[in-house]
Amino acid sequence: MKKRLPVSVIIAATVLGVIIFIAIIGNVFTPYGVTEQNLLARLKPPAFLGGPEEYPLGTDRIGRDMVARLVAGLRMSLLVALAGTAIGAIFGTTIGFIAAHFRGAVEEILMMIVDFQASLPFILIALTLLAFFGNSMTLFIILMGLFGWETYARLARGVVLSAAAQPYAKAVVALGARPIRLYTKHILPNVASALIVQLTLTFPQIILLETSLSFLGLGIQSPNTSLGQILGSGRDYLSTAWWISVFPGMLIFIITLSMSILGDTLRDRLDPMLKQRNT
Repeated sequence: MKKRLPVSVIIAATVLGVIIFIAIIGNVFTPYGVTEQNLLARLKPPAFLGGPEEYPLGTDRIGRDMVARLVAGLRMSLLVALAGTAIGAIFGTTIGFIAAHFRGAVEEILMMIVDFQASLPFILIALTLLAFFGNSMTLFIILMGLFGWETYARLARGVVLSAAAQPYAKAVVALGARPIRLYTKHILPNVASALIVQLTLTFPQIILLETSLSFLGLGIQSPNTSLGQILGSGRDYLSTAWWISVFPGMLIFIITLSMSILGDTLRDRLDPMLKQRNT
């Protein structure tokens, strides 16, 4: 008999669904453009605090509508996090598969690189690369993709070595299957659950990293915007226009919390070791 999903998981999934829906089509319902300015309405409070009704969540320092800004920032933050997570997962998993296949010197060299990457604070690597090469959208997304790839490499190597030792894998090899077929058709589907769990755990971390860099002015640059950039732009107005920073901060908190809840639930349901422990 299957266990019912906890209420927290249902709420987290629903909240994420609503957030993604808003990010996709939210700009259809915003009366103002994301860059449209109205200096006569700068720093207006949200409507529920007595501000003008045409600006439900207030305006920023140059009179831009906060609703339009938040929708655009939400879309950009999710896209960057999704692209970064996908790049890191593909790159790290590929390295892990290569290390598990070739073993020997190749494995040692690759795992030394993994250990070296894991030993360095990633925020320092990001700051160094952005300061040296300058900032661009392509570089920033690639940089997000380099975050956490060593975790995927270690995970993929371990699960591939374990799966390759199973009888089904040995039987496939005995039947003459080529390595690429063995890994893509037989081993990868059996280790996909562990990689999916890691995806859900890495995604919120990349959102927080993007937020941190954008808050420092090294992330998404104008005319583009992100939740971290909006949050950072309001730090000088916390005492007079707190909504500029609080609203994007709340969105970041809700997204990361919801993804963490879903990631923990997937881990509990897909991890065979945890299944054996709970039975």
